[in-house]
Amino acid sequence: MSQPLFHLAFPVTDLARARAFYGGVLGCPEGRSSPEWVDFNFYGHQIVAHLSPDEAGHRNTSAVDGDNVPVRHFGAILSMQEWQALADRLTRAGTQFVIAPHVRFKGQAGEQATMFFLDPCGNALEFKAFANLSQVFAR
Repeated sequence: MSQPLFHLAFPVTDLARARAFYGGVLGCPEGRSSPEWVDFNFYGHQIVAHLSPDEAGHRNTSAVDGDNVPVRHFGAILSMQEWQALADRLTRAGTQFVIAPHVRFKGQAGEQATMFFLDPCGNALEFKAFANLSQVFAR
């Protein structure tokens, strides 16, 4: 394995809603599951939705380039084309964005397209894209 796979376990309030969102809206294939959790292939990485209603949802924000970014969030870095296709699909689906699709750090190191939204259980997700991947860790 040349590149390690990432694993993330996160809380949800309802497994059926998580399945509909991650499997249906985001198109992440489902893996193993039990009555308490379900695995998803999240862009080649393993995420696991665990039924834990009291822990789900975001609570705090932090200021980043003029936006109030949910502190606890996860997501993926996509190509610009994939990012735009996802933004368009989410917009057509009526997604209410926490931070609408836009370009952050415009003209600066680390310039990126970004968007934030909540899953049906209140967990924040960020999807971003860079015109040049060498800018992912740029200072």
